[in-house]
Amino acid sequence: MNSQLLVLASTSPYRSELLKRLQLPFITAAPDIDETPRPLETARDTSMRLAREKARAVSSDYPNALIIGSDQVALLDGNQLGKPGSHDNAVKQLRAMRGKTTCFYTALTLFNSRTGHMQTDVAENFVTLRDLSDEEIEGYLRREQPYNCAGSAKSEGLGIALMSKMTGDDPNALIGLPIMLLTEMLRRENVKLF
Repeated sequence: MNSQLLVLASTSPYRSELLKRLQLPFITAAPDIDETPRPLETARDTSMRLAREKARAVSSDYPNALIIGSDQVALLDGNQLGKPGSHDNAVKQLRAMRGKTTCFYTALTLFNSRTGHMQTDVAENFVTLRDLSDEEIEGYLRREQPYNCAGSAKSEGLGIALMSKMTGDDPNALIGLPIMLLTEMLRRENVKLF
């Protein structure tokens, strides 16, 4: 078994639940970073930068660890969509997304704080929403309240009913952590899963 501590640089309960699927012991740490996109930065680049920054942000506290950083940015019609944070913002996001396809970039970084080796990659998922009525949007948001989810819908919950199509690299990535990418990165660090 790997001698290094596994650290999830996130307070997201969704990412923590996904990581538990690998049945590896890990701890969580809260990264303190500014998640504001930079001018002229693409959604893909924003997600990658933030994943790296999250991993680095906790590395001084864990000098002999494998640190996981992840971030998700949605892109619709050239505009980045983050976490709505409020009901009103979620309504605006879902109204803009209805009947359209949104690309979700979920970046993943695995940082070996002992060696300095960093791996970063991105999983892309495309979600098409049904042509939802305002009443359907309100009903969904009142029931699930996905205000801390990029794109204002939880595919792992009732939000799946909003979607007419989903394609992409890894369905776990849409929830918040690209498990398929992570598995490969851990293998490169000689972490035994079985």
